[in-house]
Amino acid sequence: MAITLERITPLRGLRCRACQVLQPADTRYICAECYGPVEPEYDLAASDANALREKIARGPHSLWRYADLLPVAEPASHFPVGWTPLVRAPRLGAAIGIANLFIKDDSRNPSLSFKDRPVAVALARALELGLDTIACASTGNLAGAVAAAAARNGLRAFVFVPATTDEGKIAGAAAYGATVVRVLGTYDQVNRLCARLADEEGWGFVNFTLRPYYAEGSKTILFECAEQLDWRLPDHVVVPVGSGALLTRTATAAAQLRQTGLVDDTPFRIHAAQPAGCAPVSDAVLDGYREVRPVRDPNTVARSLAIGAPADGDGSVGIIRASGGSAASVSDAEVQGACALLASTEGVLAEPAGGVVVAAAKALATRDVFDDNGSVVLYITGNGYKGTLDAGLLKPPIAADADEFRAAYAEVLG
Repeated sequence: MAITLERITPLRGLRCRACQVLQPADTRYICAECYGPVEPEYDLAASDANALREKIARGPHSLWRYADLLPVAEPASHFPVGWTPLVRAPRLGAAIGIANLFIKDDSRNPSLSFKDRPVAVALARALELGLDTIACASTGNLAGAVAAAAARNGLRAFVFVPATTDEGKIAGAAAYGATVVRVLGTYDQVNRLCARLADEEGWGFVNFTLRPYYAEGSKTILFECAEQLDWRLPDHVVVPVGSGALLTRTATAAAQLRQTGLVDDTPFRIHAAQPAGCAPVSDAVLDGYREVRPVRDPNTVARSLAIGAPADGDGSVGIIRASGGSAASVSDAEVQGACALLASTEGVLAEPAGGVVVAAAKALATRDVFDDNGSVVLYITGNGYKGTLDAGLLKPPIAADADEFRAAYAEVLG
C-alpha cells in the first residue's frame, strides 16, 4: 500500500537547460521559448534538513521515500522500486586495488536493472496524463522495465530495440506482454523511428515526451547511497555511461543533497566507465575534456552501453571535469574477466555493463585516481540472470521505417 506524506519541497516547474526560462510543469517536454531540454526544478531552499531526514526515514522502502525530491507522486498501483543494497566489497577491492570499495547492487530491482527507477517516475507521469500506451527505444534493460511497468498498471507497451540486442533481455519484455519491435539499425535509428511513431500515435515515449520526469528517477541511486552511508556522499562513484543520463542525474542528486543540507559539501568525484567499442564520453574526457564525437558503428559485448551519440554526452564531460573526476574505457576481454571476478569475489552476477564498471574501476585504480583512499562506489546496474526465456516470442526484425512497422504490426495497432 502506498504511503502518502505531505511534501516539504514542492516542484517549482520545468527549467530549460539552454535558455534557463522557468516554465509550468504541464504537458510540455521541451522549452516553449527555444525548444531546448527542460528538467524539473524544486524549491530546495525551503527545506529543513532534519525534518526531511526524519520524513525520509518514515517513508516506504522504495525510491518514493524521496518523494519531496521527485516531480510526481507515487502511483498506488505500482510495485516497489529501489532501496537496493549498498554493500562493502573487500574481496573485490583487494583484487582490483581499491581499499574502501562499495557496490550499489541495482540488479535487485523488479525487472533486474536500474531502469526500473526512471520508468517508475515516467509511469507515474503517464498515469497523471491519462495515457493508455507507453513506448521506448532501448538497448535491452529499458525494454524490460517499460514492459513490466505497463503490465503492472494495465497499459499497452511498445518497445523498439536494435536487432542485435540480446534476445534474453527482450524475450523478457515480450513475456510481460509488450510488443517488441526489433529494428535493423543502430540505437540512434531505433530512437528516431520510435519518436516518430510515438508522436503520430499519441504514445507516452519515455525517452522523449516523458523524459523530464523519466530522467529524475536515476538520481535516487545516489540519494540511497548517501542515506546508506549515514548521510554522506561517497568520495568517488564509477558510473556506466550509455546516453549519459545516469551520470548527469548523479550530479543533480549530489547538488540537491547539498542544497537541502542532507549531506555536507564534501568532495565528490564522478568517473565514467565505457567499453572501448563505444566510448565517446570516456574518449572525450581522456583527450582533454573535448567535445564528444559520435561513434558511428558501436561494437562491444556491453550492448546496453552501445549508444554512439549520447544525448547527455557533452553534459557528462562537463560534469566529470567540474567534479575532478576521470574516465576509462575497457576491452571486451576485460569486461568479461571483470564480470567473472565480481561474481567469484562478491557473489554478484552482473550483465556486461557491470563488468565495464569493475574493469574501469581497476583501470582508474592503476592510474592512482583513488589515491586519497576515500570511499569508492561502483554502480552495478543490471543482473546477469537473463537469457532463459523463449526467444520464439519475438517477431523478425524490420527496417527502421514507419510504414514497414505498421504493416508488420497492423494487428497490434488495430
